[in-house]
Amino acid sequence: MRWLRWQDAAWPDLQEALGARAHEVGLVPVGATEQHGPHLPTGTDTIIATAVCERAAELVDGVVLPAVPIGVSYGHGTVLPGTLSLSPELLAEVLKTYATWAAASGLQRLLFVNAHLGNTATINTATDWLRLYTPELRLGAVDWWSCDPLVQADVVEDGADIHANRAETSMMLAVAPHLVRLDRVADADDADRTEGLVFRYTAPSLSTNGVTGQPSRATAELGARLLARTATAVAARVERGRTEEPPLGVAARPPLAP
Repeated sequence: MRWLRWQDAAWPDLQEALGARAHEVGLVPVGATEQHGPHLPTGTDTIIATAVCERAAELVDGVVLPAVPIGVSYGHGTVLPGTLSLSPELLAEVLKTYATWAAASGLQRLLFVNAHLGNTATINTATDWLRLYTPELRLGAVDWWSCDPLVQADVVEDGADIHANRAETSMMLAVAPHLVRLDRVADADDADRTEGLVFRYTAPSLSTNGVTGQPSRATAELGARLLARTATAVAARVERGRTEEPPLGVAARPPLAP
């Protein structure tokens, strides 16, 4: 089969596609809607997650499900406009319900492809619940910025607390250049002020403009390389996931009410 975008397909198309491969791994982009500095759109994380999933699906004739466009963005506070956030509990419930409904259509293996650091803990919480209470399903997660060692090195090159930085801006220049405010990029750099801190703070206590890093150094060429390497790494997970089984067999459901 060719790669498939879930929301573009009629139900017979989905039935045929999922029936053609018994253990397909669906890709779920998990993003956010939040301020992304003066030069990037609020949908940056969702746009990047979707681009990675679609490029990976092209490589392995996979299935891309609709994105989760709002994540846990408490870390950005409310000073800068544009941020919409779910609570961690609500995002976890969304992901759990998402997985069970996908399974009802015959897709029992999902890989959540995350593009927002604030989602990582909640995705882990949701997949912890799912692996205990729905052991017949296969759920995994990957953050795009850490799925390949060379990608990760590039992402943190201008600071560890990444946001609207060189790498993210480069990715956007590669996948949605019309949404990047080029007239604001040159003056958008802001330092990473998190090194050595004991406590955690929201963005207004750490950044003057919502940026952490050096977007002025972004290039579309870098973005294209990051996208290609990330998509290749995600595609490799899909291929392995199509045949993977629990090393010691499927666990029994627990004798506990969920």
